[in-house]
Amino acid sequence: MSIAVRPITEADYDAVARITADAYLGAGYFDSVEYPYMQKIMRVRERAAVAPMIVAERNGVVVGSATLAVHGDEWADIALADEMEFRLLVVDPAVQRSGAGRAMVEYILDRARHTEGIAAVSLTTGDNWHTAHALYRKLGFTRVPERDWPIPENGKMLRVYRMVL
Repeated sequence: MSIAVRPITEADYDAVARITADAYLGAGYFDSVEYPYMQKIMRVRERAAVAPMIVAERNGVVVGSATLAVHGDEWADIALADEMEFRLLVVDPAVQRSGAGRAMVEYILDRARHTEGIAAVSLTTGDNWHTAHALYRKLGFTRVPERDWPIPENGKMLRVYRMVL
């Protein structure tokens, strides 16, 4: 089963909102979609209006998404001036470990390599998202612990990874 990665379309918004909620709630980062941050990230239409977003499809069904940002963008959390950052990379918990996450990261790396002024890609991931950590290390990202930071709503630590292109 092949995974295709492409820019998000309006028809994808509901699926991306559901996958985002399932991934974040399933990982235990929040226990309800009522948290203000959960409400913000589930407003996919608003996010897509101001930030490039991608989706991963398997057999024509959206199974994942990610949001891209560069320094100064509304959705940038940690991007330095020469970095592309990706955020909110989620894969439907029902199909995790299917290659969708890897396919999206590879797409992002290719896009970054072809973006003028970008010399690295950075990301933030949850402290206990061990499968994601393993994927990022396998693809060549390294930890940047001095850039780690806490989630304001619950104090859980977020880990920063970076890859020089």
